Amino acid sequence: MLSVIIPAFNEERTLAQVIDRVVALPLKPQVIVVSDGSTDGTNDIILDYDRRGLVKGVVCETNRGKGAAIQEGLKHATQPYTVIQDADLEYSPEQFELLLQPVRDGRAQVVYGSRNLRHPEVQKNEFTYIRFWLGGKVVTLFGNLLFGTHLTDEATCYKLFPTQLLREMQLACRGFDFCPEVTSKAIRLGYRIHEVPILYNPRSLDEGKKIRAWHGIEALLVLLKYRLMPHDWMFTKRSNSRHANSASAQPAAARISRGQAACGDEHSATPAVA
Repeated sequence: MLSVIIPAFNEERTLAQVIDRVVALPLKPQVIVVSDGSTDGTNDIILDYDRRGLVKGVVCETNRGKGAAIQEGLKHATQPYTVIQDADLEYSPEQFELLLQPVRDGRAQVVYGSRNLRHPEVQKNEFTYIRFWLGGKVVTLFGNLLFGTHLTDEATCYKLFPTQLLREMQLACRGFDFCPEVTSKAIRLGYRIHEVPILYNPRSLDEGKKIRAWHGIEALLVLLKYRLMPHDWMFTKRSNSRHANSASAQPAAARISRGQAACGDEHSATPAVA
C-alpha cells in the first residue's frame, strides 16, 4: 500500500538505522533510498541494502536538492500511496500507521503529520529549536492566509499522497521548496489536507540539520508563486533545457554493473482554492 522515499545527503551516521526501522515495519512498505550526491559513506550503505534486496537504491553523483532526489525516487514508486522519510532520526517511521488511518477510514487522501498538534502520548511535542519552530509557523500561517486553509504544520516532512497525484503535479522544485510546492498544488487541485499529530525529535545544526533561514523565505515565495500562477500553466508539462539535456538517474544496482550511476542536472485544512 505504501512506498517510502528516503532522500539522503551525507547521512552515513543515521541512514542504516532509519532503513532498518522502515524495513522492519509490519506494514512492509516499498523502500526507495536516493543518495543526493553524497560524499561520505551514504552511497555504500545504500548499495549494501540494495544488493540484499531490502530497498530500491538510487545513487546520484551530483547534489541537486531534496526535491530532485524525491522526484528521482518517485519514478520507482509502485504502491498506491507515497510518503517521504528523512534520513535522520527526527521522524519515527513507526508513525506511518497514523498517517494511513484516515486513508483507510475513507476520511482523506492527503495526510500530513503535524508536529504542532497534541500527540496522545505527550502533553506537548518536544520542539526545542525555536527558530525552526517559528519559521515553520510563519510559513504555515502565510500559506493559510493565501489559500484559506487551517493547517498547523505545512513544513512537516511527513506528507502522504496518492502516488499518482504526485506524478500529476508536474513537480518542478528541486530543493526544500518541494514542500510548499506539493502543498500548494494539492490545494489548487481541490484536495483537503488532513492532519494527524506526530512526535518529533529535532536535531541541531551541529548534528547535521541542513535547513536554513533562507529556506523559509524561499518557501514563502513558492507558496505565493503557486497561489498566483494560472491553473492550466501550473499543471502543463513544459520542456526545460536543463532537464532535457541531462542524464537520468539509475538504480544503485546499475552502479555495480555499469559504473557510476548518474542523476540529471535536473485537525484538517479547509476545501481548496481553485
